[in-house]
Amino acid sequence: MWVRLMRYGEFQTILGECGLTIRAFAELVGMNPNSISNYARKGEVPAHLALIAALMKEVRVLGGDYKTIIKGVGIIPKRPRGGAREGIFGGDRQESLDFES
Repeated sequence: MWVRLMRYGEFQTILGECGLTIRAFAELVGMNPNSISNYARKGEVPAHLALIAALMKEVRVLGGDYKTIIKGVGIIPKRPRGGAREGIFGGDRQESLDFES
């Protein structure tokens, strides 16, 4: 089986050719921009993001509108991981700490 990894720089170049920033791409596919930016340290992007970018580029080259196609899929953004909610840390309600000033 032959696998070609997409370097993060190549990924950024393709997004730029499509008129997108990392932030705009993340919003389009329902991801947190930081999750995508974190791949810069690894130097490569996961296959699913590479595939999306490559297909977006080809759709654009063929004169199509990749944004309409992706929005038509109706991607629902993933919920943040963990049990944290407003006023709750790590699933446990925070107690008031009475510090004297």
